[in-house]
Amino acid sequence: MLEFDPSRFGPVAADLIQRSEPMPLDAGEPNRSAYDTLRNLDEAGLFAHAAISDPRMAGACLSALWLLHGFLDESHSLSQSDPTAESSYWHGIMHRREGDFSNAKYWFRRVGRHAIHPGLAVAARELASGTAAGIASSLTLTGTWDPGAFVDLCQRSLGGGPEKRACEEIQKREWALLFAHCYDAAIAA
Repeated sequence: MLEFDPSRFGPVAADLIQRSEPMPLDAGEPNRSAYDTLRNLDEAGLFAHAAISDPRMAGACLSALWLLHGFLDESHSLSQSDPTAESSYWHGIMHRREGDFSNAKYWFRRVGRHAIHPGLAVAARELASGTAAGIASSLTLTGTWDPGAFVDLCQRSLGGGPEKRACEEIQKREWALLFAHCYDAAIAA
């Protein structure tokens, strides 16, 4: 499974990632303590430690950090303005969290197959094993990750129980995989 080390993303991102609360399946409450840092942050500040080779992916990283801290509107504004698959993916996660499930599925359909899906399918199987029977298999019916099935599962599990905990862990891994993907693309690592 992916070892997620926030320090590899530079000091600004590492600090924001480490200060984040667990990301809920719903809109939750924004982390107000991160607002000023995020509000004053742009791509150049986020990547002051590295040269940006893809500004769109740097922008996707900003959208991800706003989303991580629960600022759905700010994340939405950034992701909606960029037609890349990665921004569409962040857009889909944002709509899933706000409870607009059909719109989330629309954005995930626009993404199509994504480079993080194989790793996410493996992580979902590992994270769901023993906690909620059938979760992992329902998310990977086609042999790969099914974001629409995950939207449905998140919607059903909002009431609580073992499915909710498994969904939160899978969402956490999804965020980490997609953020690492965007970061690496931003600096062409």
